[in-house]
Amino acid sequence: MGSFLYFIVDNLLNLLILAIIVSAVLSWLVAFDVINLRNRFVYGVARFLDAVTRPILRPVQKVIPAIGGVDISPIIVLLVIQGIRQYLLPLVFGPIIAALH
Repeated sequence: MGSFLYFIVDNLLNLLILAIIVSAVLSWLVAFDVINLRNRFVYGVARFLDAVTRPILRPVQKVIPAIGGVDISPIIVLLVIQGIRQYLLPLVFGPIIAALH
């Protein structure tokens, strides 16, 4: 059971990483006018990704403003998530997995 919970949390964090990366790339494509938000599909994807990533990125954006017009909050959030995946998850789930075996 502990291994399954670890698997679920780890993969949810992986999906969050993917959403942040895709959201950042999409925002660059929109900013450089490669794709257009008037397309319904692109607009829907952008709104969905914004709704998923905004609650995580907004607190970091409040603390660290854009540097030279470049928002570095996705990079910081990605580093924190990777730290959680590598160090915090094994620390939390290790004893649970060991106790259940």
